[in-house]
Amino acid sequence: MGRKPQDQTSRETLAREAGPVRRWLTGYFRRRVRDDDEVEDLVQDVFTRIVARDSEESVGHLGGYVLRTAASVLADRARRRAVRRSDLHVVLDTDRMGDDELDPERVLSGREDLHAVTAALLSLPERTRTVFVLRRLEGQRHADIARHLGISISAVEKHMVRAMRHLSAEMEKRDGA
Repeated sequence: MGRKPQDQTSRETLAREAGPVRRWLTGYFRRRVRDDDEVEDLVQDVFTRIVARDSEESVGHLGGYVLRTAASVLADRARRRAVRRSDLHVVLDTDRMGDDELDPERVLSGREDLHAVTAALLSLPERTRTVFVLRRLEGQRHADIARHLGISISAVEKHMVRAMRHLSAEMEKRDGA
């Protein structure tokens, strides 16, 4: 089945009120979104949803409908960000990280470092390694790790200290060799 066309009155109303609505939406999203680059995308998403709505009924109160749609777009954005954990993403600083081509020697050195860290991690006792991985790689809190493993928070802290000391000593041995 195809999409039902909107009635002409509804389209004319949308066209006539698009300018003020766009300005209002821009302000609405700027107050709620930190990234100005996203504001225009969100405004466009609202208009796309309004135009694509599958209904022959005209909108009774356009302002209320736009507000509900904008809130829905914002909620969808929040869900996407939560799923993608985009709040944890870090912008690549090319000044610090460099944007040079990868030097084969640097790649080899990086691989050797990775193998050394992996070997050092694998040489830890299993519980200490598990605590370290849950904390440093998974980002879990000490209390959550303690609850998950059935140990005290103090024990989690002691395992972390043991792991850090061991890894530091292993890396110092490697760098000194």
